[in-house]
Amino acid sequence: MVEHAFQVDLRGVVDLLSRHLYTGPRVYVRELLQNAVDAIAARRLVEPDAPAAVDVVAGEVLEVHDSGIGLTEDEVHELLATIGRSSKRDDFGFARHEFLGQFGIGLLSCFLVADQVRVTTRSARGGQTVVWTGFADGRYTVTSADGERARRGTTVTLAPRRGMEHWLGAQVVTELATAFGSLLPVPVTVNGRAVNEDEPPWQRRYGTSHDRTAALSAYGESLFGFTPFDVIDLRVPAAGLSGVAFVLPMAANPAERGGHRVYLRRMLLAEDVPDLLPEWAFFVRCVVDTSELRPTAGREALYADDLLADTREAIGAQLRDWLVAMSGTQPRRLQRFLQVHHLGVKALAVHDDAMLRVVDRWWPMETNLGPRTLAEFRRTHPTVRYTATAAEFRELAAVAAAQGIGLVNGGYTYDIEIMKRVPELDPAVQVRYLEPADLTTTFAPPDPVAAQRLRPFVALAEDLLAGRCAVVPRTFDPPAVPALYLVSRAAVQAGEMAAARESADDLWSGVLAAVDGPAPADDRPQLVLNLANPLVRRIAELPDATLTGLGVQALYGQALLQGHHPLHTEDSAVLNQALLGLLDWTVRPGEGA
Repeated sequence: MVEHAFQVDLRGVVDLLSRHLYTGPRVYVRELLQNAVDAIAARRLVEPDAPAAVDVVAGEVLEVHDSGIGLTEDEVHELLATIGRSSKRDDFGFARHEFLGQFGIGLLSCFLVADQVRVTTRSARGGQTVVWTGFADGRYTVTSADGERARRGTTVTLAPRRGMEHWLGAQVVTELATAFGSLLPVPVTVNGRAVNEDEPPWQRRYGTSHDRTAALSAYGESLFGFTPFDVIDLRVPAAGLSGVAFVLPMAANPAERGGHRVYLRRMLLAEDVPDLLPEWAFFVRCVVDTSELRPTAGREALYADDLLADTREAIGAQLRDWLVAMSGTQPRRLQRFLQVHHLGVKALAVHDDAMLRVVDRWWPMETNLGPRTLAEFRRTHPTVRYTATAAEFRELAAVAAAQGIGLVNGGYTYDIEIMKRVPELDPAVQVRYLEPADLTTTFAPPDPVAAQRLRPFVALAEDLLAGRCAVVPRTFDPPAVPALYLVSRAAVQAGEMAAARESADDLWSGVLAAVDGPAPADDRPQLVLNLANPLVRRIAELPDATLTGLGVQALYGQALLQGHHPLHTEDSAVLNQALLGLLDWTVRPGEGA
């Protein structure tokens, strides 16, 4: 058996990196800074007082100088000429945890912008200066050059490939070095100009807490373009994470999960990491540094593992604690916050007890008594009745209030789920959907004499409406409401199931028919005619059956429209017929008013 070594097409590898691992050529600056900082960290593990500096010179060529540990000639052959090999893998006896790099392919990113990469290095452990020159076609050379670098460390030199010159220009390199390296613990300069500071802003010392908040707010505004509502400190020791969350001063779209700025050991990992926070926390943007969370292979996102999940939960708990604390010490500020970000808070309240108490006490819901928190509402109405949609609420709010029934609009996102959790806070409270039967039982039926007199009118009305609904004469407040069109939840579900069966193919139609339960004996919608309304009484007493029918059809159409019910084709036909018929009657000669 003869063993053979794999042949590597370096151009193919570089193409793979540019198309699938990295999002673009800009990462080459990050990889060069990363290698330089790692080299300095390696040297300081054996020489704690060794100099630490990364100097970048951008001109016709790009040079990156570091005062790191450097490489011997043997290490150059072993490490720089072997794709995927890394000096961070304990070759120097150092744990990989100490370094930013994890995959040993960072130097290859230079071939995204250059056809030739030159590495001039001198080891801190002695030896001569070595020059390694790699070419994009897979060749490399190694020579000795003692005069080229007298000091220990490494210099990487890139000459731009045709068409890539702007990527190595001073302005672009300065912008990229600042973006990636602004928090690095090692001084970094580009053409003599410093691009980083000693400490992350949230770890610096300030004169007062007010000074700190003002400085961090200015920092957040420079990064995200808004003046934050508040600044929240974040700490997750298990992930080696520290940072700040900036609370948005304006409403955010919950469907668009905002990205967060994440640094890995103070090197920028990405500016738009989406999975750092729980889904409900879309009202903040974060800047954090972590030493323990793992990056993906391209080092532009976080690896989804248990530690990331635990970190996300811990950050969520800190945001929740901030809200709970504000509810106890700054209730007016909390109310201003809720006016903007109630959706995120309500999403959390669906499953979090502490946040449920905050919403119960501080968030005003729409009720037929006016805006009320649930805590206020249940002081006078221990049974919390709600509608499933805003349309139902608009139709029934005034009528329910006139009957002394408190009603909450459950048509807003998360409100029903929150109301159903209220008994967990107060077991004496009952939460119920307002069924039409609950409302009509409070309406006064006509006395037996009046009921007998109305029987022909009711029969005529139901016949004209072709059995679409039951016509129910009742007396209720307010008298200004002539008619209500009430549909039970069971009837709505039955209608939806019927519509689904009609639109499905034969297979799914059969499945739906199998799971659909038997229809109730009489669960038709109800057209409740208000006998307290003078117009309804006059229509019921008209001697002309045709005119009575037109009046009933008009009341039916008006009730549908008032309740925001869907108008089917036959309903539109009934409404048009009533309108045209009444117009025709009013303009007949000698038959007007």
